[in-house]
Amino acid sequence: MIIDAHAHVSPTSYGSTEIYLAQLQQSGISEGVISPGGMLDVRRMGNFVTGKEKPSPVPRNEYVDQSVRSHPELYGLACVDPRGPEAPQILERCLREGFRGLMMSPLVHGFSFPDEALGPLASLCGEYRVPIYSHVAFRPGANTAEFVEMARRFPQTHFVLEHMGAGPADQEASEAAALLDNFFLDTSLGNYLHILETVKRAGASKVIFGSEYPLSHPAVELHKILLLPISDGEREKILSGNIRALLRLD
Repeated sequence: MIIDAHAHVSPTSYGSTEIYLAQLQQSGISEGVISPGGMLDVRRMGNFVTGKEKPSPVPRNEYVDQSVRSHPELYGLACVDPRGPEAPQILERCLREGFRGLMMSPLVHGFSFPDEALGPLASLCGEYRVPIYSHVAFRPGANTAEFVEMARRFPQTHFVLEHMGAGPADQEASEAAALLDNFFLDTSLGNYLHILETVKRAGASKVIFGSEYPLSHPAVELHKILLLPISDGEREKILSGNIRALLRLD
C-alpha cells in the first residue's frame, strides 16, 4: 500500500478532488491525505512568495470534509487561521467530526511559530493525538529553527515539516528529525539527495511520502522514493507505515 500524505484540494479547475483521485490511480497510490487548497493559486506561487499577490485567508474545510465523506480512501486535515478568535473551537469541531490533524500555513496566514495563539492548537492536537503539518518560510518567526522549537515545547504532539524543511537541503530539519521523537519530515518537493541523507541520518521512520498535489504530480514525487537505495522495510515505512501510525489508521 502507498499513501500520499500531503495534498491540497480545492473546487478549482487545477486542484479538484476529482483530478487528484485520477492522478492517484495513475500513480498506483491507494490512499491520500488532503487539506484545503486554493487559498493561493499555486500556478502563480512566485507572486505570493514575493508578496505581489495576497492569498485568501479562508480555508475550505467543508470541501475537504465532503471529499472525505464521498471517498473513503481519503483522510482530511483541517486548516485554521491560528490567530483567528475562534481558532481552537473551529479546530476541535473539525477533529470531532473526523479530521485527522491540523495543517498550518504561515505563508497564507502570516503568523509566527512563537505566537501565543498557536499554543492552544498544539495542545489540542496533542490531546486528540493528531499531527500538525506546516511549511516554513524565509523570515523571522517562521523558519525551521522556530518550528523545531515549537515541537520541543509540545512533546506530546507530533509535528510534520513539509517539503523536507527549507530547501534545497535543510540540515536543521534533518537534525531535528534525528533528535526529536515527535518530529517528522514530509518528502513533497524535496530533492533526492536530501531525502536520502535524511533517511541515513534520522532513519526511515522519520520520513513521510507526500506529493504536494496540485503543485506536483503524485507519480513524480513517488518516483524519488522508489529510486532510493534503501531496504523494502524502510521504503514501506516512508510510503505508508509512518503516516498510518501518525493518523492511527490501524
